[in-house]
Amino acid sequence: MALRLAAHPFVSCSAVFLLLVAHALAQPAPAPDAGCNGILLTYTLQGRDKIRPFVPNPDSQPYAFRANATVRNAGTRPLRSWALLLTFVHGEILVGVDGAVLTSGADLPYNTTADAGNATRAKEALSWADQKRFAVPNPMPCGDFCGVSINWHVATDFAGGWSARLTLFNWGDADMQEWFTAVVMDKAYAGFEQAYSFNATAVGNSTIFIKGREGFNFLLRETNMSGVDYPVPGKLQSVFSFTKKTTPGIDVLAGDGFPSKVFFNGDECAMPLRIPSQGAKTNRGVVITMLLCLLASALLLLL
Repeated sequence: MALRLAAHPFVSCSAVFLLLVAHALAQPAPAPDAGCNGILLTYTLQGRDKIRPFVPNPDSQPYAFRANATVRNAGTRPLRSWALLLTFVHGEILVGVDGAVLTSGADLPYNTTADAGNATRAKEALSWADQKRFAVPNPMPCGDFCGVSINWHVATDFAGGWSARLTLFNWGDADMQEWFTAVVMDKAYAGFEQAYSFNATAVGNSTIFIKGREGFNFLLRETNMSGVDYPVPGKLQSVFSFTKKTTPGIDVLAGDGFPSKVFFNGDECAMPLRIPSQGAKTNRGVVITMLLCLLASALLLLL
């Protein structure tokens, strides 16, 4: 039996639509993402209105807008606490928050740009780098104390091997119960032996995957325990040992002992543009530090 649909454009379109739906339903479901923790974050603009003063230049016209931020937990564990960072750059003033509070404890109305300090001065930083003819890292680093920073210290370097110390600093205002990081060691990967306080596994592609051991994976928030001193970040660290038997000719201090890429909780970290010098050499070994600042234009800290 022949079926003709061309005489009625609506029927034709409907038939094509049903065909596409049937084809889509026949596709296999995507594989689960092992890195997803089941938390879904959405930010929806609900509307905006012009407010006084009314000016002819559209770029200078102020607006009042309403938005809705939603955190959904589709995982298998309860989300006992959370903190959401929203970054604004045009002098927005927050006048109301329903169902949440400001983590800083500041009063409303809250000037999101002025009170953010240097965290939103990306344009000024790029202009300064252009004037000084400095290369700009990609991804861009965040401001100081921007959530999480990672230090990589080359601690010792001897004939048969070398060691480094990885330190995590949590500058945020929420504890991190679970975390993971990964370092890409291009020339030193084959010599990796073990980490002593973290679980570290060589997973291929010159990558070492790292997470905290049971009972040693709780990265505390920034605290001021005495109440009068300056706040200090939460800290976790571990020593990593490497052998030179499988990496002959490696020059640790020239750069081979430093990661080429670093990831934290799935985000790629901004890397230093220079390898530190040996100016900090001591009789007990070499102590060289590389600071890796986590890209955190929007950071969600989850327990």
